[in-house]
Amino acid sequence: MARRYGGQHSPGGDPGAPRDPVLHEDRRVDAAGARANLLFGPGVVLAFTSLNEGATGLVLGLAGATVLTLAAWLTREGLRAHAAYDARRVARRPALPRKMPGAALTGLGIGIAAHANGDGLLACALFALAAAGLHVAAFGPDPLRDKRAAGVDTFQQDRVARVVDEAEAYLDAMRDHVAKLKDRRLEGRVMQFQATARRMIRTVEQDPRDLAGARKFLGVYLMGARDATARFAAHYARTGDATARADFEALLGDLEENFAARTEKMLLDDRSDMEVEIKVLRDRLQREGL
Repeated sequence: MARRYGGQHSPGGDPGAPRDPVLHEDRRVDAAGARANLLFGPGVVLAFTSLNEGATGLVLGLAGATVLTLAAWLTREGLRAHAAYDARRVARRPALPRKMPGAALTGLGIGIAAHANGDGLLACALFALAAAGLHVAAFGPDPLRDKRAAGVDTFQQDRVARVVDEAEAYLDAMRDHVAKLKDRRLEGRVMQFQATARRMIRTVEQDPRDLAGARKFLGVYLMGARDATARFAAHYARTGDATARADFEALLGDLEENFAARTEKMLLDDRSDMEVEIKVLRDRLQREGL
């Protein structure tokens, strides 16, 4: 479906409006990219080249193609999970590794393909080892340890990681609901709110002590925003109600204002705590004559 492009230089746009740096920074590129999508090619080629190889060749070829396709899918999801892990200051390692099983399945699929081609078991094993090794060299292993902030206990960091995961899931759901409307202006408005919410998320990750003040925003408020977005998207897709759209944009504005204010308060509180600690330390040094 065609989508109308809109921007500051487009008809109806505001040429004097500055580009929002927060919105620009929140744009994300798919971490998988073309190199992961290319992994689906060998499975397709193997399936088609096996069609005229007799019953045994066909079964082996289709089995190898299935294994290679599953390996490509696991690798692509593993790259996305790794990118999300790298983007956060505090993160838990993926509960289910994907890239390393993808490497193992790639080797298995190549071994099956070699066997279908009539190679011996030793040659098949060598092909499988080479394919798995090249896969690891190209895409790397999965994250194997949690990322933690210094000076914060494990329990507190696990709480932060859980809240952040839930908040990101709510934000992604909002984006997906609005994307169904194929409206760039609305998508941009939601992305702008997401950037403001993620600024709070990054603040909590940097200092988990802020979790108590932000938990209601990242939990209850974002869950409500997700539900409101789902209802609005369903209603607007049916009716094109301009009033409902205005109300939804006003809701996003109120949420953005409150999230920004709360984040600023957390930053000011952190600065106040730092200044108190500095003052106490300086007074102690003066008393000791240093």
